[in-house]
Amino acid sequence: MTKGQMTKGQMTKGQMTKGRWPVSGSHRRSLTAVFMTATLALTLVGTTVAASSAGAARPAGVPRIHVPRPTVSGPVTGGGGVLAINTQIAEMPQFGYVQDEYFFEGTAQAFDAIGALGSDGHWNVAPSTAAPYKTRMIIRRPSNPARFNGTVIVEWLNVTAQFDTSPDWEYSRIELMRQGYAWVGISAQFIGVDGPVAGLKLLDPVRYGSLVHPGDQYSYDIYSQAARALTHPRGVDPLPGLDAHRLIADGESQSASRMTTYVNAIAPGARQYDAYLIHSRSAGASALSISGAGTTVPNPTFIRTDLSAPVFVFEAETDIPRYAPARQPDTDTLRTWEVAGTAHADEYMIGPVATSVLGCTLPANRGPQHYVFHTALRDLRQWMLKSSRVPPSAPRITLDAQGNVARDADGNALGGIRTPQLDAPIATLSGFGNSPGLCSLFGTTFPFTAGQLQAHYGTRAGYLMQFLIGEAHALDAKFLLADDAFPILGEAINFPYPA
Repeated sequence: MTKGQMTKGQMTKGQMTKGRWPVSGSHRRSLTAVFMTATLALTLVGTTVAASSAGAARPAGVPRIHVPRPTVSGPVTGGGGVLAINTQIAEMPQFGYVQDEYFFEGTAQAFDAIGALGSDGHWNVAPSTAAPYKTRMIIRRPSNPARFNGTVIVEWLNVTAQFDTSPDWEYSRIELMRQGYAWVGISAQFIGVDGPVAGLKLLDPVRYGSLVHPGDQYSYDIYSQAARALTHPRGVDPLPGLDAHRLIADGESQSASRMTTYVNAIAPGARQYDAYLIHSRSAGASALSISGAGTTVPNPTFIRTDLSAPVFVFEAETDIPRYAPARQPDTDTLRTWEVAGTAHADEYMIGPVATSVLGCTLPANRGPQHYVFHTALRDLRQWMLKSSRVPPSAPRITLDAQGNVARDADGNALGGIRTPQLDAPIATLSGFGNSPGLCSLFGTTFPFTAGQLQAHYGTRAGYLMQFLIGEAHALDAKFLLADDAFPILGEAINFPYPA
């Protein structure tokens, strides 16, 4: 068991209510025996620390990008406290986690493209203009330094909703906390800081009035300097008592588009991060600059293949039609997973209240994306620490001749990573079909009728057995974690199967 990892019994106490096991002790023991027999072949692997890829040689022909050390101040006080809208932090105390906020500031540079930006992603850039900036980072970390696993997840906060959000904290928070990561959210973009709808300075001028953002063309360097602030701070240490050995760069949706550009254009020369997690990207990428060659990027844009640091692309079902043109083969440093039955944003991530507030016409997707995302995160860390621990390659979601997701008789997607929720379904879980506005990203859930359930499984015992088989297959294929096996099975046991 790695430092800071919790036992299986401790872990289940930290799950949300739907993942608990509310059955008798004898029932639990018998089901445990069945489950453990089905998954006997599964073996948890440890990790070996390797040389930091952030210090590895640059790809041939890539110019060095100098990344200065910003000045860090904090922990920030005053105003209304840490502003983190629609963020689930209720489980933090039971995992021994605390939250702080720091400011960091300096001079950021924008970049111009050197030559054309090709679809292969092998982009070279040169610094152009420079401007002062001051922004914030949110830090969630173990209060006990002994629980820290040495890895920091640095999430590029998403601004699609016109304010900072942290979708990948929502998806991964249980895995992050039970494994002892530190998580850092970076306000890298102008809208999050100065936005006219819900920017930090507008919502809480007392706390955030001193922040300065010169524009999104500087966001890439701001994000690089965030890494320097975490590993070589000037001024205050934002990770007091923690020795940050490795940094994983992470972005979802709109931030995945920024991350794609960062990986192709900035990462090879700046070398500030040890691994990259690109979650729910489309086929394109974000603009590099506001003038010159960097204003237009090719579509599709592929991930460059000459990086020494591993890159993990994780796609929900919703993303596949618009991402498919950028599909590329797995390599020694690139993996892509596509998860059937999942949505770009789902009920687990946004919460059930958000769907009603936004006026969504249908129930949001309740698929198991977060469980597979847990696996991807753990696999990426192991891969980062030891290059031979490459995550398994995964089948791609099937598309029909029109480029739409192909479906089975129940309306569920074909192909992709399979989970027991898809192999023993109790609902049609789609990445599409909701409305209006942002709701179109939330997918849908259409529960089966009693007649459909009985036609599929006959009895409750038949359903549970099929679910166990599906879960064993997913565990054996290494797309689910043993740590999540009991909470996942608990969902099936808690399901009110019709008498």
